[in-house]
Amino acid sequence: MVAVRDIDQDFGRDDVLADIRRIAESVPDPELVVVNVGDLGIIRDLRHDDGGAVEIDVTPTYSACPATLAIELAIETAVAAAGHDVRVRRVLAPAWTTDWITPAGRAKLKQAGIAPPLPRDDGTGDHDYFARPQVACPRCDSLDTTELSAFGATACKAQHRCLSCHEPFDYFKCL
Repeated sequence: MVAVRDIDQDFGRDDVLADIRRIAESVPDPELVVVNVGDLGIIRDLRHDDGGAVEIDVTPTYSACPATLAIELAIETAVAAAGHDVRVRRVLAPAWTTDWITPAGRAKLKQAGIAPPLPRDDGTGDHDYFARPQVACPRCDSLDTTELSAFGATACKAQHRCLSCHEPFDYFKCL
């Protein structure tokens, strides 16, 4: 049995929240196991509620993501196993964007053969959500690629093929 920490006698509320954030962010994404929820940037906020429990705000990658409940339960389980009273709260606004994926997360996707999403914000505030991006092959970095299907194994990915190295690959769509 894991002993429950006394937050007031521990090394400080901020340190406890940082420890809990580290635990929560280390939970792997069940659909993209090469990244964790910290890499995806879906942990929005942590705080102590009036009863001393930790409340964690999670924004799903999109509102109909089938992995959302599994992710929330995995976060609760990991944090509770470390001895903390925890509640996960789903927060839909602001909506998650692929811009929240960390540089480490983008590198992990590419290393796994998944082209990471292109940056959505070019600084102008103008976004062409319907433009077909020129996606680089995650294996050879060629821009000579083509989309095979707008939908992949998960709704957040599209299937592409590199015309240089002839390898198929997934592209994590920009949201």
